[in-house]
Amino acid sequence: MKILLLEDDTLLHEIIEEFLEELTYDVVTTYDGQEAYELIFENHFDLLILDVNVPSLNGFDLLENLKANAMDIPTIFITSLHTTKDMEKGFNVGADDYIKKPFHLSELKLRIENIKRLRKIESKEVEKINESISYNFSSKSLIVNNNKFQLSKTESKVFEYLLKHSNKAVSIEELTLNNWLYDELPTDTTIRTYIKNLRKVLGKDSIINIKGIGYKFEL
Repeated sequence: MKILLLEDDTLLHEIIEEFLEELTYDVVTTYDGQEAYELIFENHFDLLILDVNVPSLNGFDLLENLKANAMDIPTIFITSLHTTKDMEKGFNVGADDYIKKPFHLSELKLRIENIKRLRKIESKEVEKINESISYNFSSKSLIVNNNKFQLSKTESKVFEYLLKHSNKAVSIEELTLNNWLYDELPTDTTIRTYIKNLRKVLGKDSIINIKGIGYKFEL
Protein backbone atom coordinates (compact mmCIF):
# COMPACT_ATOMS: atom_id res chain seq x y z
CA MET A 1 0.00 0.00 0.00
CA LYS A 2 1.46 3.32 -1.11
CA ILE A 3 0.75 6.41 1.02
CA LEU A 4 1.42 10.10 0.39
CA LEU A 5 2.04 12.08 3.58
CA LEU A 6 1.72 15.89 3.45
CA GLU A 7 2.78 17.47 6.76
CA ASP A 8 4.85 20.64 7.23
CA ASP A 9 5.63 20.20 10.93
CA THR A 10 9.11 18.66 10.73
CA LEU A 11 8.96 16.65 13.95
CA LEU A 12 5.44 15.31 13.40
CA HIS A 13 6.32 14.60 9.77
CA GLU A 14 9.23 12.38 10.81
CA ILE A 15 7.24 10.64 13.55
CA ILE A 16 4.36 9.73 11.22
CA GLU A 17 6.69 8.69 8.42
CA GLU A 18 8.62 6.32 10.70
CA PHE A 19 5.40 4.92 12.15
CA LEU A 20 3.91 4.18 8.71
CA GLU A 21 7.14 2.57 7.55
CA GLU A 22 7.12 0.35 10.66
CA LEU A 23 3.67 -0.78 9.52
CA THR A 24 5.38 -1.77 6.23
CA TYR A 25 3.64 0.88 4.12
CA ASP A 26 5.42 2.46 1.16
CA VAL A 27 5.52 6.16 2.13
CA VAL A 28 6.24 9.24 0.00
CA THR A 29 6.43 12.50 1.94
CA THR A 30 6.38 16.22 1.28
CA TYR A 31 6.06 19.45 3.25
CA ASP A 32 4.44 21.48 0.44
CA GLY A 33 0.89 21.32 -0.92
CA GLN A 34 1.75 22.10 -4.53
CA GLU A 35 4.49 19.49 -4.55
CA ALA A 36 2.02 16.98 -3.12
CA TYR A 37 -0.44 17.81 -5.90
CA GLU A 38 2.23 17.21 -8.55
CA LEU A 39 3.36 13.96 -6.92
CA ILE A 40 -0.19 12.61 -7.05
CA PHE A 41 -0.29 13.05 -10.83
CA GLU A 42 3.14 11.45 -11.22
CA ASN A 43 2.53 8.40 -8.99
CA HIS A 44 -0.20 5.99 -8.00
CA PHE A 45 -1.21 6.31 -4.33
CA ASP A 46 -3.65 4.14 -2.38
CA LEU A 47 -4.10 6.69 0.42
CA LEU A 48 -3.45 10.39 1.06
CA ILE A 49 -2.74 11.73 4.56
CA LEU A 50 -2.96 15.51 4.35
CA ASP A 51 -2.34 18.35 6.75
CA VAL A 52 -4.47 21.38 5.90
CA ASN A 53 -2.38 24.47 6.73
CA VAL A 54 0.66 23.81 4.54
CA PRO A 55 2.66 26.02 2.14
CA SER A 56 1.64 26.74 -1.48
CA LEU A 57 -1.67 24.85 -1.60
CA ASN A 58 -3.68 23.98 1.49
CA GLY A 59 -5.01 20.48 2.02
CA PHE A 60 -8.68 21.38 1.48
CA ASP A 61 -7.98 23.03 -1.88
CA LEU A 62 -5.67 20.20 -2.91
CA LEU A 63 -8.35 17.56 -2.40
CA GLU A 64 -11.03 19.74 -3.98
CA ASN A 65 -8.84 20.11 -7.08
CA LEU A 66 -8.29 16.36 -7.23
CA LYS A 67 -12.02 15.68 -7.07
CA ALA A 68 -12.60 18.26 -9.82
CA ASN A 69 -10.18 16.23 -11.95
CA ALA A 70 -12.05 12.97 -11.25
CA MET A 71 -9.28 11.70 -8.93
CA ASP A 72 -10.81 9.46 -6.28
CA ILE A 73 -8.10 8.58 -3.76
CA PRO A 74 -8.97 7.72 -0.13
CA THR A 75 -7.96 10.68 2.04
CA ILE A 76 -7.44 11.40 5.74
CA PHE A 77 -7.01 14.96 6.96
CA ILE A 78 -4.77 15.45 10.01
CA THR A 79 -5.14 19.02 11.23
CA SER A 80 -5.20 21.42 14.14
CA LEU A 81 -8.44 22.93 12.78
CA HIS A 82 -10.84 21.77 15.46
CA THR A 83 -14.22 23.39 14.81
CA THR A 84 -17.27 21.58 13.49
CA LYS A 85 -17.24 23.98 10.53
CA ASP A 86 -13.66 22.94 9.66
CA MET A 87 -14.56 19.28 9.88
CA GLU A 88 -17.66 19.84 7.76
CA LYS A 89 -15.53 21.52 5.09
CA GLY A 90 -13.08 18.63 5.14
CA PHE A 91 -15.80 16.08 4.49
CA ASN A 92 -17.53 18.31 1.95
CA VAL A 93 -14.40 18.47 -0.23
CA GLY A 94 -14.26 14.66 -0.22
CA ALA A 95 -12.29 13.39 2.79
CA ASP A 96 -12.85 9.84 4.04
CA ASP A 97 -11.76 10.72 7.57
CA TYR A 98 -10.68 13.70 9.69
CA ILE A 99 -8.29 13.52 12.65
CA LYS A 100 -7.78 16.44 15.01
CA LYS A 101 -4.30 17.14 16.35
CA PRO A 102 -2.91 16.08 18.72
CA PHE A 103 -3.69 12.40 18.21
CA HIS A 104 -2.23 9.02 19.14
CA LEU A 105 -0.51 7.08 16.39
CA SER A 106 -2.66 4.09 17.29
CA GLU A 107 -5.70 6.15 16.27
CA LEU A 108 -4.15 6.85 12.87
CA LYS A 109 -3.51 3.13 12.44
CA LEU A 110 -7.14 2.30 13.22
CA ARG A 111 -8.42 4.97 10.82
CA ILE A 112 -6.19 3.62 8.02
CA GLU A 113 -7.36 0.05 8.64
CA ASN A 114 -10.98 1.19 8.56
CA ILE A 115 -10.48 2.95 5.21
CA LYS A 116 -8.74 -0.15 3.83
CA ARG A 117 -11.79 -2.19 4.80
CA LEU A 118 -14.38 0.27 3.47
CA ARG A 119 -12.51 1.05 0.25
CA LYS A 120 -11.44 -2.58 -0.31
CA ILE A 121 -7.75 -1.70 -0.38
CA GLU A 122 -5.54 -4.76 -0.15
CA SER A 123 -8.60 -6.96 -0.08
CA LYS A 124 -8.48 -10.61 0.88
CA GLU A 125 -6.92 -12.78 -1.80
CA VAL A 126 -10.24 -14.14 -3.11
CA GLU A 127 -13.48 -12.16 -3.04
CA LYS A 128 -16.79 -13.89 -3.63
CA ILE A 129 -18.80 -11.47 -5.76
CA ASN A 130 -21.99 -13.55 -6.05
CA GLU A 131 -23.03 -17.20 -6.15
CA SER A 132 -21.32 -17.84 -9.48
CA ILE A 133 -18.46 -15.31 -9.64
CA SER A 134 -15.30 -14.89 -7.54
CA TYR A 135 -12.16 -12.84 -8.10
CA ASN A 136 -8.60 -13.71 -7.11
CA PHE A 137 -6.63 -10.51 -6.42
CA SER A 138 -3.34 -12.34 -6.29
CA SER A 139 -3.54 -14.20 -9.61
CA LYS A 140 -5.73 -11.51 -11.28
CA SER A 141 -8.23 -14.13 -12.38
CA LEU A 142 -12.02 -14.41 -12.45
CA ILE A 143 -13.74 -17.66 -11.53
CA VAL A 144 -17.13 -17.86 -13.25
CA ASN A 145 -19.25 -20.98 -12.74
CA ASN A 146 -16.07 -22.82 -11.66
CA ASN A 147 -14.26 -21.79 -14.86
CA LYS A 148 -11.10 -19.73 -14.44
CA PHE A 149 -10.43 -16.75 -16.72
CA GLN A 150 -7.04 -15.06 -16.56
CA LEU A 151 -7.18 -11.26 -16.90
CA SER A 152 -4.36 -9.17 -18.32
CA LYS A 153 -2.70 -6.60 -16.07
CA THR A 154 -4.68 -3.76 -17.66
CA GLU A 155 -7.98 -5.66 -17.62
CA SER A 156 -7.49 -6.39 -13.93
CA LYS A 157 -6.90 -2.69 -13.22
CA VAL A 158 -10.21 -1.81 -14.87
CA PHE A 159 -12.11 -4.64 -13.20
CA GLU A 160 -10.74 -3.97 -9.70
CA TYR A 161 -11.67 -0.30 -9.94
CA LEU A 162 -15.21 -1.14 -11.09
CA LEU A 163 -15.48 -3.74 -8.33
CA LYS A 164 -14.27 -1.28 -5.70
CA HIS A 165 -16.94 1.19 -6.93
CA SER A 166 -19.61 -1.39 -7.67
CA ASN A 167 -23.18 -0.15 -8.22
CA LYS A 168 -21.81 3.32 -8.98
CA ALA A 169 -21.44 4.95 -12.39
CA VAL A 170 -17.75 5.46 -13.24
CA SER A 171 -16.62 7.62 -16.17
CA ILE A 172 -13.83 6.62 -18.55
CA GLU A 173 -11.94 9.70 -17.34
CA GLU A 174 -12.19 8.55 -13.72
CA LEU A 175 -11.03 5.06 -14.66
CA THR A 176 -7.96 6.32 -16.49
CA LEU A 177 -6.92 9.06 -14.06
CA ASN A 178 -7.12 6.74 -11.06
CA ASN A 179 -5.25 3.82 -12.60
CA TRP A 180 -2.65 5.23 -14.98
CA LEU A 181 -0.03 7.95 -14.84
CA TYR A 182 -0.57 10.95 -17.11
CA ASP A 183 2.05 9.87 -19.63
CA GLU A 184 0.54 6.37 -19.83
CA LEU A 185 -3.16 7.20 -20.21
CA PRO A 186 -4.95 4.77 -22.54
CA THR A 187 -7.41 6.01 -25.15
CA ASP A 188 -11.19 5.81 -24.67
CA THR A 189 -11.25 3.14 -27.37
CA THR A 190 -8.75 1.03 -25.43
CA ILE A 191 -10.86 1.27 -22.26
CA ARG A 192 -13.95 0.20 -24.23
CA THR A 193 -12.01 -2.82 -25.47
CA TYR A 194 -11.17 -3.82 -21.89
CA ILE A 195 -14.84 -3.46 -20.92
CA LYS A 196 -15.87 -5.58 -23.91
CA ASN A 197 -13.41 -8.31 -22.88
CA LEU A 198 -14.70 -8.29 -19.29
CA ARG A 199 -18.31 -8.58 -20.50
CA LYS A 200 -17.38 -11.69 -22.46
CA VAL A 201 -16.35 -13.31 -19.19
CA LEU A 202 -18.92 -11.84 -16.80
CA GLY A 203 -21.91 -11.59 -19.11
CA LYS A 204 -23.00 -8.64 -21.22
CA ASP A 205 -25.39 -7.30 -18.56
CA SER A 206 -22.85 -7.28 -15.73
CA ILE A 207 -21.21 -4.00 -16.74
CA ILE A 208 -23.85 -1.49 -17.78
CA ASN A 209 -23.18 1.41 -20.13
CA ILE A 210 -24.61 4.60 -18.58
CA LYS A 211 -25.12 6.90 -21.57
CA GLY A 212 -23.16 10.12 -21.30
CA ILE A 213 -21.52 9.05 -18.03
CA GLY A 214 -19.59 5.78 -18.25
CA TYR A 215 -19.94 2.28 -16.84
CA LYS A 216 -21.40 0.59 -13.77
CA PHE A 217 -20.59 -2.87 -12.43
CA GLU A 218 -23.78 -4.21 -10.87
CA LEU A 219 -23.63 -6.75 -8.06
